[in-house]
Amino acid sequence: MSFSVRDGEIFALLGPNGAGKTTTVEILEGYRTRDSGTVRVLGVDPALGGSAYRARIGVVLQSAGFEEEFTVRELVRMQTRLYPRGHHPDELIDLVGLADKRATRVKRLSGGQRRRLDLALGLAGAPDLLFLDEPTTGFDPAARHHAWDLISGLRDRGTTILLTSHYLEEAQQLADRVAVMRDGRLVAVGTPDELRAGCDLPTVIGFELPDGLTAADLPLLSAAPSMARQQVRVPSRAPVEDSWRLTGWAGGHGVHLHDFTVAPPTLEDAYLALTRDGSR
Repeated sequence: MSFSVRDGEIFALLGPNGAGKTTTVEILEGYRTRDSGTVRVLGVDPALGGSAYRARIGVVLQSAGFEEEFTVRELVRMQTRLYPRGHHPDELIDLVGLADKRATRVKRLSGGQRRRLDLALGLAGAPDLLFLDEPTTGFDPAARHHAWDLISGLRDRGTTILLTSHYLEEAQQLADRVAVMRDGRLVAVGTPDELRAGCDLPTVIGFELPDGLTAADLPLLSAAPSMARQQVRVPSRAPVEDSWRLTGWAGGHGVHLHDFTVAPPTLEDAYLALTRDGSR
């Protein structure tokens, strides 16, 4: 595999379990020795960079252990003092949304609050490059959106971010570019829009037909519809024309098409197509 990450972008590395994401990231972090090839991160070989290299990166693991008896501020303050250009502890705690938990012992934090603490510790050294492994695991929807805003804000302030995630919506929301891995190889690299376009997937029109009507009653469309329990799906490559035909037919026949939706392919659709066995 061969890829590059640009300064100041969020780059998402995606793939099913066992694809090689963690191995790749650990090589980039300097914690695993590569078998062969050349790696440069921030201009140095991570295997040889030593403490000077580690001082410039931040790592947020999928799960981490804490000293349970420390308060949030004590733990963040201790971590920031390990770095030559560490953040101010209180500013960092505010940044990750733990201001009201500053004096709380780690053992009393919820799962989502611990994940925010993970992020604070990863940012302790004001890194040029931040590795995020499944950063919002265990977050509720509101906390996830808050984390997305925080991660986007870090990118806007100049931090380069390499992200791994199984939430495809998260990658589509955050990533400037995406790489998809399968069986230790890259199968696609590009923006989320480029990956969606490259997979040549149809837009899906969906709706519910009233009882008594079947797919055979519908007007002629660009693709054959499928129907299950009155739920109709049309995999359309001419969604504007097909939508016009369907709504015109429904209006002319006094038929209400319940839950009418027009859904273009998502990054998740492209990911599933790219990682499916036997796909190109």
